[in-house]
Amino acid sequence: MRYKRVAAVAAAATLALGLAACGGDGDEGTGAGSKDFAAGSTMERLHKAQKIKVGTKFDQPGFGQKGLSGKPEGFDVEVAKLIVKELGIPEDKIEYVETPSKVREDVIVNGTVDLVAATYTINDKRKERIAFAGPYYEAGQNIMVRKDETAITGPDSFKDGAKKVCSVTGSTPAEEIKKYVKDVATQLVLFDTYDKCRDALKGKQVDAVTTDNVILLGYIAKDEASFKMAGDNFTKEPYGIGVKKEDTDFRDFINDTLEKAFQDGSWKKAWDDTAGKFGATLGDAPTVNRY
Repeated sequence: MRYKRVAAVAAAATLALGLAACGGDGDEGTGAGSKDFAAGSTMERLHKAQKIKVGTKFDQPGFGQKGLSGKPEGFDVEVAKLIVKELGIPEDKIEYVETPSKVREDVIVNGTVDLVAATYTINDKRKERIAFAGPYYEAGQNIMVRKDETAITGPDSFKDGAKKVCSVTGSTPAEEIKKYVKDVATQLVLFDTYDKCRDALKGKQVDAVTTDNVILLGYIAKDEASFKMAGDNFTKEPYGIGVKKEDTDFRDFINDTLEKAFQDGSWKKAWDDTAGKFGATLGDAPTVNRY
C-alpha cells in the first residue's frame, strides 16, 4: 500500500506540473498571459488586477451600441479590445461604462474609467484636461434629415433661422454647427444621446440631426425608409483614445498598440466587422500624434 501511495503522489505532482505548463499557454491565448511592464505603470497595475474599465457609447450604431449580448458592440469597442489584449487581460474582464459626450473628460479625470474609446474627437480644448492616443480613425461631420426633406442640403441651410437641428451636449458637432445657425437658442436642440435626436427627427420635432458621418450612416442603414444624408462632410474629426493627461507611458503604449494593429490587419478587421458594414470608408491608417 505504501508504494501505491507514493506512486499516486508522484503522478499527481507530474500532472500538476503539466497543467501549470499548459495553463501558461492557455492564458496567453485568452489575453491573460505573462506580461512585463514597467514597475508602477498603468499597464502593470491593470495587468496585475486582470480587469479594466472602458468608457464608450451605448447608442451609436457601428461604433458603440448595446447589442443583444447586453454589451456594447462596434468599432470603438473592438479597438479598445485590441488594447486590452496587449495588456494581457481577457475580454470578459472588461467593464464597459456608458460615457455620453458631455462626461468623457470627467470620467477620465475622476478615474471612473481607465480609458475612453467613444467617437472621441481629438482637439486642443479637451487636451487641457486629458490626453489622447491616436488617432485611429478620421470621420467628418454631416447632416441627417428625413427621407422627404429637400430644403436642407448642407450646414448653410440653417442660416435662414427657420430650421431646427439636433446634436448632443458636449460634442464637437454641437459646437461646430453653431457657426451656421442664425439663432442658437431657438434652432439648436441638444440631448444627451443621439438616439434621442434620431427620435426627435422622426417625430418632426427637429428638421435635422448633425454628428459624424459614420454615426449617421449607422442610423440610416437601420432605417433607410425614414432617413438620408444631406450634403457632404464639412469637418474632419480625428478619433482618439482618452487617458489621463499626465500618463505619457500609457499613451505611448496605446499608440504602439494602434500602430501594430494598423500593420497586422487587426485594425481593418475590426472595421470590416462593425462600421464597415454600413458603407463608410476606412481609408488609410492615420499617423498617430505622439505629442
